[in-house]
Amino acid sequence: MSAAITLSPSSALIDVDRIITLTGFSAGAHVTLTATSRQADDTVWQSKNRYVADSRGNIAIAEQAPVSGDYQGVESQGPLWSQTLQTPDAAAAFSGPASKGPAERITVWLAAHDDDGNAATAILEQRYVADGVTRVALDDGGLVGALYLPSGSGPHPAIVVLNGSGGGVNEARAALFASHGYAALALGYFGAPGLPAYLSEIPLEYFERALVWLRHTVKPAGNFVAVSGHSRGGELSLLLGSTFPHAVSAVVAYVPSSVVHGVLNAGRPGDGRFKPAWTLGGKPVAHVWENNAAQDWSIVDALPEPRRQAQAFVRAQEDAAAVNRARIAVERIAGPVLLLSAGDDGYWPSSRYAREVAQRLQDAGHAHAVKHVDYPEAGHALQAPHVPTTQIARAHPVSGIVLTGGGTPVANAHANRASWHEVLSFLGAAVAANAVVA
Repeated sequence: MSAAITLSPSSALIDVDRIITLTGFSAGAHVTLTATSRQADDTVWQSKNRYVADSRGNIAIAEQAPVSGDYQGVESQGPLWSQTLQTPDAAAAFSGPASKGPAERITVWLAAHDDDGNAATAILEQRYVADGVTRVALDDGGLVGALYLPSGSGPHPAIVVLNGSGGGVNEARAALFASHGYAALALGYFGAPGLPAYLSEIPLEYFERALVWLRHTVKPAGNFVAVSGHSRGGELSLLLGSTFPHAVSAVVAYVPSSVVHGVLNAGRPGDGRFKPAWTLGGKPVAHVWENNAAQDWSIVDALPEPRRQAQAFVRAQEDAAAVNRARIAVERIAGPVLLLSAGDDGYWPSSRYAREVAQRLQDAGHAHAVKHVDYPEAGHALQAPHVPTTQIARAHPVSGIVLTGGGTPVANAHANRASWHEVLSFLGAAVAANAVVA
């Protein structure tokens, strides 16, 4: 019997767990499994893990821990999330093609071999776009992004997907939402062609127009339009729900803030950290760093890179007047709210912020469902399931400062998978509740 790698399924959405089995090796053989992928940004990632074959010469990744390698313990998806970023030279030597776009499939090449020359290969495909999902580019009246529509005539519930302080357009997450039945608008608001280059004085009316456009375009089932964002996008999602409660049916806030912030490290050059990020009616939206007697960025700026900056945000919360002035009026949100936070968040104290939001809603007797799910050992970068999670620190896309997001690769991988299932469950319940009311 020749060596083989069995994948079930070999091609599926990225959020689908894979069963990886190695067969046809000698009993007790030490077998190295290498997983290599080229991501949408053209970077190459690779994991190497070594296992011992059982008495039948088989290795079930879901049941066996590697004896050495890039992860420890029994982790069924370990070969995928434990991939590490390769050097440019190693990437140049890798012949695998790049993914076809920001929301297209990722190909993972699997290769297994033992010390006796027995070897096997297989290809695993991670897709964001299900069969029948279509993409419509958005460049209408200054709105920039991409609309992903599920298969079938609909109507479908809708969701707006927002990135954080890195800017750009999160097409991958929107495509995955569409693959689960949502008309998903990946909306850019800075850092993309046709948009401002920096997170400086972005009018909230821009997002209100996008919500109107989305309703007019897709005519969503039950008029349901949720808003979801990550980090500054999480702050923004709560802010939009409170500012335009008539237009937002539900909020999904990944590692959000409970208060409005200034531009921080994503503003125009020379603006510093404390210029306004958002405007409404042509006026700046008050933020927590204005006249904040407690703020002290020196405690972060003095750190070597990679920097953990969360302590500056904790310090700013000590000025009660500034916090009250900048607090997001979440009690005005007219729908259910899901808060996802990370207990080891290196960017800002998302667990504390999420608790404050949940408490404010509870104190206000919020008429809709509120759920806060915290991942105590995870860091800031809650992503899609089964992506590489080994790069804890990275340069900020705007400032270039190298920051650590916190968490560990295994904790972040588990949080990615669990949080995505929480989001799908929450949205399903929110759509169902909206249909009853409608």
